[in-house]
Amino acid sequence: MEKPPVFSAEEVAQFREELGARRAPGAYEPGRWSVSPLNRRPDVVGSLPRTVRLRDATLRSVETLPGVVASVEAKEAYLRRLVGTGVAEVVTAGIAGRDDSALRAEVELVKGENPQCRVVCPLMRSTDDIDRAAEAGYDAVQVWVQGFGEMSLVYQPAIYGQAWRGEDWRTPQTPRGRTDVLARAARLIRHARARGLDVIVPLLMVSYLTEEVHEESVAVLAEAGATELTLFDGPGAMSPEAYAHLVRRTRELAPDVEVGLHPHNTFGLAVGCAVAAVRAGAAVVELSVNGYCGGPGNADLAATAVAFEALYGVRTGIRTEQLTELARAGETLTGYQPAWNHPVTGTHAFCWGGMDLITQETEVDPLLHNCLEPAFVGNHRLVPFTPDSGPYTLSDKLTALGIDLTHAQVEEVLARAKELMASKDRLLTDEDLAALAGEVR
Repeated sequence: MEKPPVFSAEEVAQFREELGARRAPGAYEPGRWSVSPLNRRPDVVGSLPRTVRLRDATLRSVETLPGVVASVEAKEAYLRRLVGTGVAEVVTAGIAGRDDSALRAEVELVKGENPQCRVVCPLMRSTDDIDRAAEAGYDAVQVWVQGFGEMSLVYQPAIYGQAWRGEDWRTPQTPRGRTDVLARAARLIRHARARGLDVIVPLLMVSYLTEEVHEESVAVLAEAGATELTLFDGPGAMSPEAYAHLVRRTRELAPDVEVGLHPHNTFGLAVGCAVAAVRAGAAVVELSVNGYCGGPGNADLAATAVAFEALYGVRTGIRTEQLTELARAGETLTGYQPAWNHPVTGTHAFCWGGMDLITQETEVDPLLHNCLEPAFVGNHRLVPFTPDSGPYTLSDKLTALGIDLTHAQVEEVLARAKELMASKDRLLTDEDLAALAGEVR
């Protein structure tokens, strides 16, 4: 069907010329994104590195999601898909409850998909744990360090079983003060380094760190051989500015040790914390697909990767066109579905409704109300028919359905469609529109 043109070819050319004058290379990548040129100006956003490493912890994080019971085969299939997106590092589930053959198989699966992908084993609590990880072929282990002294006892899983059985867990070997907590971690770090493993040390509950405790912790852990100090903010109580400060201070105290972060999304600022921390010198961001984790969740892999790539021009190595498919695979694995407008990968992340001024602007330029091209992240642009839709949107919908109507017939369908939506108190499906079109022919 022929739509009466709203704008002449000359006017469209003028529109595009005006848009071009307001865009800048890098901030505008045709078919990929169109963001503010201010995002690429160091005097505005500060200095950022050329690249950043993203460490995916989805497999560990889903262990904290209530009700997730996935088979080994399902996890393996998901892991292949995850590694295939180009993540630089993967944190697996912990070793508890898994035999050595299962650990080796997991490492071999990752390396078979991408030999360069680093495999990290979390939750190392003993030298035996470290030995098992080393024998399985892991590249690195995580030795978690609580941010407290005496209070750290709350986070020792073993004491709960002992207390329940009526056993006395208070022994000379039980870490008490901060010195004991750090000494225990240092022993594990040295053992892991002796086994040829990189040692990533998550400093937990960093929102409670004092300057003095932080300085002591960094000194002891760096001297023991930690290859990375990762700032974990479980409560999500760190602002982007606070994260940046802590990263800068950690780098000052241990200039030869990498700094990473693991932000939580309590205030919807996890990606912002990641950007601020990387700007301050962090080398690694630990995150998860769909932000999966207990509580408010982690930084989302897709949103974080695309923020770095599109807004700031920082390369992540992620194959962005696979992100939406990976998000859907995460939903299948866990049964947890993010919001319909979840950033980047939400089912309706690229749906601005059905007003003519929105749907028809794409004929001038598709990167106006959507600063990302949906295909760049493997997603799709949706065009619903709503009470605000006009004849141009309806014409496009009918054409997509293979229905050709006259100008007058389109107007008749539009009137009937709005009446039907009002009476039914719902939006119309494609089938509804096709039926109405059949009535007016």
